[in-house]
Amino acid sequence: MSEILSESEVLRRLGDGDENAVAELFSQHRERLLRMVAFRLDSRLKGRVDSDDILQEAYLDAVQRIGYFIGNPVTTIFVWFRMIVLQTMTNVHRRHLGTKMRDASLEAPKRHQGVNESTVASITGFLTGHLTSPSQAAIREEQSQQLTDALEGLAELDREILALRHFEELTNAESAEILGIEAKTASVRYFRAIRRLRGVLERLPGFE
Repeated sequence: MSEILSESEVLRRLGDGDENAVAELFSQHRERLLRMVAFRLDSRLKGRVDSDDILQEAYLDAVQRIGYFIGNPVTTIFVWFRMIVLQTMTNVHRRHLGTKMRDASLEAPKRHQGVNESTVASITGFLTGHLTSPSQAAIREEQSQQLTDALEGLAELDREILALRHFEELTNAESAEILGIEAKTASVRYFRAIRRLRGVLERLPGFE
């Protein structure tokens, strides 16, 4: 089993000119970043765009920009990697779909600047993705609309904390850092949002 690197050790190695440190640390977070890509990738690109290719592109970008992080490490390294991957995904969506998605580079810790406009679609797609047969198409369409309506009834910040905590499986501290809010606030909003989502799912046929 490979050694789990601490951020302080990685930064020390990077400062010493160890180029392998970025690769090792990115690899440690790879599964978590892949989970985020799988959740946030537009459904129209699934099967057309490889998640590994997105991560590879993001990794190369991170290598080029790591000096900026070392000089001004205002986030944890995972949150910084995640921001790079989100920027890469934004570029991929624009190349393939011409979608005017919010630029992930606007996302910064310690200040809430709005949330990803595709969060509602990501949550809805994740929850209805099990309905794949032609005979289930009508059920999926109805459930998707009901879920979309319910999620749009939540505050934007509540939707995003729900996506980060429940679907990306980030910690409360990481979610608070990404959204620029206090950890206590993030926790309260998450449990409120998850209760509302459960209430919606309980009223939909096919959900347990």
